[in-house]
Amino acid sequence: MSERFFNDPILNSPYERPSQHWELVDGIPTEESVAGRRESRLITPIPQPKKRGGKGEQVQQRSLAIGAEELSDEKQQYEVTQQIDSIRILVEEWRQAPESQWKVTPETARLLKHWRHHEFQGIRPFWCQIEAAETAIWLTEVAPELGKRGKYILEKLESANEEANAEANSELFRLALKLATGAGKTTVMAMLIAWQTINAARHPGSSRFTKGFLVVAPGLTIRDQLRVLQPNDSESYFTRMELVPQVLRPELGKARIVITNYLSEWHPAFLQLAATLEGCARRYAHYCRHYRPRAKPASKSCWGSRLLQRDGGSGGKGGSRKGVAAGQLLLPWGGGGVDLPLPEEWQRLAETFRRANGARASSWD
Repeated sequence: MSERFFNDPILNSPYERPSQHWELVDGIPTEESVAGRRESRLITPIPQPKKRGGKGEQVQQRSLAIGAEELSDEKQQYEVTQQIDSIRILVEEWRQAPESQWKVTPETARLLKHWRHHEFQGIRPFWCQIEAAETAIWLTEVAPELGKRGKYILEKLESANEEANAEANSELFRLALKLATGAGKTTVMAMLIAWQTINAARHPGSSRFTKGFLVVAPGLTIRDQLRVLQPNDSESYFTRMELVPQVLRPELGKARIVITNYLSEWHPAFLQLAATLEGCARRYAHYCRHYRPRAKPASKSCWGSRLLQRDGGSGGKGGSRKGVAAGQLLLPWGGGGVDLPLPEEWQRLAETFRRANGARASSWD
């Protein structure tokens, strides 16, 4: 195995388009670097073919790679997706085009120029972060304006979405942006929120943009960390990382962002407060405003004091000692039983414990 790969694995700048990549043979890196960007090799399910001609004839589809063939069976066929590389090429062509051919709103163009060329005071966005935002922008604003070429891409994505989510709210279109660990996905989320919110505020009649966002975190810790997506947070990414030009920042206040935990569930008692969630929230908020917790009474005894309050065999209700089973041995201070000699160290320890728990010095024999 190549030592060069482990000693000097970085080939590209994080702020520039990848110009080379390591060659892999059966998943193992070699000493050779290959020019250009690595192609996508993700395996995806092939949507079920649609019927043609009303006679039930179906278009035959086949797997495109060995890895896909190993996963495929009679019920489901898989292929190495070609859409990712195709979209990458189209987005690259669009990126190189002059601004007059971008086919985006003036607000989107302003954000793109800001992310690409602004002199950031701190860490500027990585190339992969900008490309992720550019891809979402291209699919939303540019592809619908490209005629058959863009329509083909969108139809393929919609078909795959319907097939994959047939039993999980298929009407909700899903689009995933895959980034490596540490690439900065939170920054990409902030960029997308800014792009959508600003355009929704400036173009309220457009159905392509929204001011409402639901961010679902996999746990409480990450949920708390994602507060940086709130425009009014003291550590907001929009301001601290300079993701939005100063002239556009006032529009971010119109965003409605809900950040929740994936495992969160409404408590049944909460849902019984009213007929709707808004009503439940109002009644619960009213309850919280008027609730006054009652202070618990202070404890009057230390731990173990009741067990050691007997003195010379007296204790319990009425001072009578409870019965002792035949053959039971009692400690010397318990009264009755067999008087066993104890080591001096035990005696000192017992005396210390007895005094610490409220026993009177006079009761010690």
